[in-house]
This record gives sequence, C-alpha cells and structure tokens, in this order.
Amino acid sequence: MQPAGAQPGGSTGLPDASQLRRLRRELEHAWVSWGETDAGRGVARRRPRASRPKPGGAALRAEVVESWARSGASLDRACGEAPVTDADAARSRWAESQLRRPVGAVADELRRITEDAGFVAAVTDETGTILWTCGGAHMRRAAERMNFAPGGRWDEQAMGTNALSLALLRGQAATVFSAEHYLSALHGWVCYCAPIHHPDGRVLGVLDLSTTWDRSHPLALSTVRLLAAGIEERLREDAAPEGVRVGPRARQAHGEGGVAPASDALRLTVLGEGPRLERGPQEIPLRPRQLEILTLLALEPEGFTPERLHDALYGERPVSPSTFKAEVSHLRRALGGGIATRRYALTRPLVCDAALVAAALERGDAGAAVAAYAGPLLPRSEAPGLVEWREHLHVALREAVLASPDPGLALAFGHHARYDIALHRHALALLAPDDTRRGVVSARLRTALA
Repeated sequence: MQPAGAQPGGSTGLPDASQLRRLRRELEHAWVSWGETDAGRGVARRRPRASRPKPGGAALRAEVVESWARSGASLDRACGEAPVTDADAARSRWAESQLRRPVGAVADELRRITEDAGFVAAVTDETGTILWTCGGAHMRRAAERMNFAPGGRWDEQAMGTNALSLALLRGQAATVFSAEHYLSALHGWVCYCAPIHHPDGRVLGVLDLSTTWDRSHPLALSTVRLLAAGIEERLREDAAPEGVRVGPRARQAHGEGGVAPASDALRLTVLGEGPRLERGPQEIPLRPRQLEILTLLALEPEGFTPERLHDALYGERPVSPSTFKAEVSHLRRALGGGIATRRYALTRPLVCDAALVAAALERGDAGAAVAAYAGPLLPRSEAPGLVEWREHLHVALREAVLASPDPGLALAFGHHARYDIALHRHALALLAPDDTRRGVVSARLRTALA
C-alpha cells in the first residue's frame, strides 16, 4: 500500500524528488480542503468515501478519509505530540514482552537500515504504545520531539491517522505519506508499518520504519513486511512446531516447548539462485539432493513416510531404497541430527524462505509473500515433489497479485514473470498515466509479446 495518487519512482525504482514534492502539495491541498467540509468539521454522519479534491490531484484512499473522520471526532489537527504513558512501565513491559527476543534477532538489521538510510524504527504493543525504538541520533531526536519513543501512544484515538494505527486496525501493512496524516505535525514524515501476528492470528503489535517525506522509497514497505515476517517466524519458533517447520516429534527432541535453542536454528534459502543452508554466519555445505530433501521437509512439517518421500524425490526413476536412505543419512549427519527416523520429519527449528512465502499466502498477505519471493523454488530441480511446489508457489503468488489493487506488487512480481502478458497488462492498468514506472512495464510487455 503506497501513498495516495502517485507511486514515486522512475524506471530504476528510485524516488523521484519532483514527484514527491508534487504529491505532497496535492495532499496538503486535499487535507486543507477536507477540513473545510462538513465531514472535516465532524458534521457528516455517513461513511466517508475516497475523494479527488481537484482535477489531477492526489486521490485520497478510502481508509485515509475514514480515519480522518474518526480522528476528527476527538482530536485537534494542531496537536503536536503523542500522549505518553509511564516510560519506565513501557520499558518493563518490553523486558517481559514475547516480542523482545524475536525483535532482538533482527535488531542489528534494523539498526543498519535506520542509520544508513535515515530512518527511525519502532515496535508497539497491541494498543499502539511504543515499546522499543532504534535509529540514528538525528532521526531519533526528531522523533522524540513528538513522543515517538517508548511510552508514546500512537493509536488512532491518541494521534489520528498514521501508519501504526492503520496497521493495527486493519491487520495489514500500511503506508501513510505526508499530509495523509491527520495531524499537521506529522506532515513532514512518511511511515511504513506491518503488523506482527502471533501464531494464533492475534496482532501483537506493529513494526514501523519512519523517515522524512522526501526520503520516501518504494522498497521501504517491502522491507518492513519482510522484517515483520522474520519476527513472526521467530514467534512461531517459540510457540509451535508447525510455525517453525518442526515435525511432530519436536517435543520428544526438545522437551515440552517443542523447539531447540535459538542458537541452534537453521536458515534455508531455496528461492532463486544460490540455494544454501546456514547456521548463524556459517554455511553448511550440502549436495543438491540433500537440499531437495531438506526443502521438502521444511515445506511439509508433518513429514513423509519413506515411500512418499522417495516418490517426491525420484518419481518413477529406478533408485534403490538403500541409495535413498543413504541420502537421508548423509543429510542427518550434516545437520547433526534433526530428522526423525521412521517418519521423516524435522525435529529442530528451520527457517525457510519458501515456507515464509507459503505462510504469507495462507494468511492472505500478498505483500509479504511477494517481498519474500526471490525467484522460483530450486529452479534446477526435477524432483517431482519440488516441481509441484514450485508451480504451486508461482501460481498462488500470481493469482494473489492479479487480485490485488496494488501496482507495486505487480511490478515486483513481474521481475520473476517476464513473459506473463496478463500480469504486465494488469500492472499497466493500475499505474497512473504519469507514473514513470510504466516504461518498465511497457518494455516487459513488448518483450512478452515479441
């Protein structure tokens, strides 16, 4: 979900400063105009609709206008800072929060992003109260002037329309750019947020990346979605075998909690080129067949009978049971255990990029699925079970993108579907006539039609 109206960025995907300035001017005009209407003064009682304040101006998204109307019932648009709960209490809640360990696992990456790109990051609880922040000194000082800091309340009732409150209310990733914010004090900012879901589906809080409006970047929302997905994966490691791709024997291997220590977790990358298995910073060398076996086990946590796994790997090829069992044994030895014997299933945590895509698709989050999708699943593999999974992921992603009104998803997924005529036409239909990214899509379409 990008800012209303235009999608900033040229054919390289980098922000276009003139587009950002124009979009901000149009949104400021829309904000002022809306404040002069009955709806803006809180007179209207009907559900507000998306509007276009002036010809050629920025289209206001329905969720923004609806949030403006709710905010106007209790807030002065000149309010300049968030109300603050007890900051010490917020820090104590963070120390006890189930989000603390999963966020800690991506904290170094968040610090790198915020310091290198001029952002500030925050994590809230389910009420919209900030529990943790990081960022460079300059951005943190600017944010703290508005109480964008631990203890600050950023729910809609407290701070009006903002990305944190929209992500909490809608349970989906959200962007709020400049004058889409209800409060004028926030018009100098752009915020990108993604909700963080508990394995049972509850929203535990949101992850936010914020910066000044002139640094708006089309990749920021994908970044926050991907980081939130990583946090959710670690929550699943802590909470349930299914979420961590741990098989049904996990409790036998690791006690009642069903998970191994975090330091023992493995990360499997099998989308696009360069498949690899890593434990922390170290790569564990595996042969192609071992990678195939591990990928199947990661994607199907309930495991396989020996016969079914043999069929998924070899199909009708005449491979002896002893050869097959030797491959599994070699993989088990490389992992240091972690594979059950009678029914082949993982018994230790494994984070797999393909499993992240599958999980995002299952919960209907097309944005997170596209952000995590780096290309086809093990593109050189001819194992029947993986060919089936490869096709499933691609088709499910394609259908989700075609059903989405977000042109950014079609543009991103189009990189992996160069010859998909319908997909490129869908992207063109969604992009504004003056969006410079149309050139990229038009070139792809010409190639597909050639």
